[in-house]
Amino acid sequence: MDNSIIIFDGECNLCNGVVGWLLKFAPADSFSFVAFQSPYGQSLLHTFGFPKKELTTVILIDEAGAHTHSDGFLKIVSQIPKWKLVAALLAFVPRIIRDTIYNLASKNRVRWFGKSNTCTVGF
Repeated sequence: MDNSIIIFDGECNLCNGVVGWLLKFAPADSFSFVAFQSPYGQSLLHTFGFPKKELTTVILIDEAGAHTHSDGFLKIVSQIPKWKLVAALLAFVPRIIRDTIYNLASKNRVRWFGKSNTCTVGF
């Protein structure tokens, strides 16, 4: 796999904002971005055994497999040179704490940040 694939909610303003940030700061060609609502996103979800109706976590697919929740997010952030140290330090926080915070944000992301009719990378 040449670059990692990030599956995200293309209707979520927070998710679209993070994708925009990654497009700006991640090294070129580090990631391909796929909205879970797209046909390709639905195919990837099926292939990797994730529910297709709703996405509750960003999913990073790389040569090692699929990574979700805070582990996936930290793997993504660690690919940005200026954020590599932050990701490494946050990895020391126990996963149960990281995932509790991640899941709280995931559950409330649309309420807190809103929903969009457009996607950063299209459907």
